[in-house]
Amino acid sequence: MELLRRVLGVRRANPAVAAPAQVLFDSAAVPDSRRGDSLLAALDIDAAINAHERWKARLMDYLEGRTAVGLDPALVRRADHSVLGRWLHGVGGEVLGDQPAFPLLVARYQYFHEQAATLVELAQQGEWDKAVQVLNGGYRYGSSQVVLLLKELQRGLVRSLAE
Repeated sequence: MELLRRVLGVRRANPAVAAPAQVLFDSAAVPDSRRGDSLLAALDIDAAINAHERWKARLMDYLEGRTAVGLDPALVRRADHSVLGRWLHGVGGEVLGDQPAFPLLVARYQYFHEQAATLVELAQQGEWDKAVQVLNGGYRYGSSQVVLLLKELQRGLVRSLAE
């Protein structure tokens, strides 16, 4: 629903607060191809955050035994193997690669995947105490950093489009 609000410019409960997309669409600047790419990247960031959250849910389902589908730590370690990773190394990188937060995002995303792979390895070895430490430490830190940096990129795009 939030995506529809952003794209269609539907007002929120407080009409004094404009939805982010309204700021994007109401800008008086003349549209150009870079602006269009930036607008799509801003919308893609929401999808990227959702993809990240879905992947985390899949990992938790695996760790808590709610799925029979196994995870290979070597594949989990590869940040370019996930939806968000492919986006970062593809369209996201092409459009956002010049943003100051982008290189840090890529590094934090790789760190997150390394922590997730370690978590899977520990779980597969039955090392649950260590797995919980990784889960509550590096894994959560890495994940929150990824989301924060994605939101920072989005804020930067909104600012640049409003200029």
